Amino acid sequence: MFSELVSLPGLHLLTGWNPDTGVVLSVEVIDVSIIEETIEVDAPLRTVYNQWTQFEEFPKFMEGVEQIIQLDDEHLHWKAKIAGQSREWDARITEQRPDELIAWVSEAGAKNDGIVAFQALDPGRSRIVLQLDVEPEGFMENVADGLGLIRQRAHGDLKRFKEFIEERSVETGAWRGQIN
Repeated sequence: MFSELVSLPGLHLLTGWNPDTGVVLSVEVIDVSIIEETIEVDAPLRTVYNQWTQFEEFPKFMEGVEQIIQLDDEHLHWKAKIAGQSREWDARITEQRPDELIAWVSEAGAKNDGIVAFQALDPGRSRIVLQLDVEPEGFMENVADGLGLIRQRAHGDLKRFKEFIEERSVETGAWRGQIN
């Protein structure tokens, strides 16, 4: 018996097959939503990036996020309400390059991986591109996803971040380290 992971977004995960007979032994359907949102911010790239590194400030502009605890440079513990349900998960930052990007994977709890990229448009204007790979859990989250509510929340979170940093015009802190 041979096990192999073949994943296509929103389709199937082949978990095992017999190479002698070609018979698929197990197939699991995974429902992964890929959400991409972009926003332009009237603030310098360095300010925008620095503020995004202040994860414990996320509840101020992310709907449903109740608390984020930064455990160390690479690990975060999240508490949020998703589709009316309390969820917790641990995330690990897999890559972080100042003024360029932050990428993460969830390691325990609610499944969500993603990347946020930053780009200077001019000295006082920046672009943020957010990509989330989320796996809704349960009936309510799947309904919310099907109705586009998860995408709308991500869009709203970026709009609130834009307002947050533009109103302040200065970041609340910064972490300029690199993770590879």
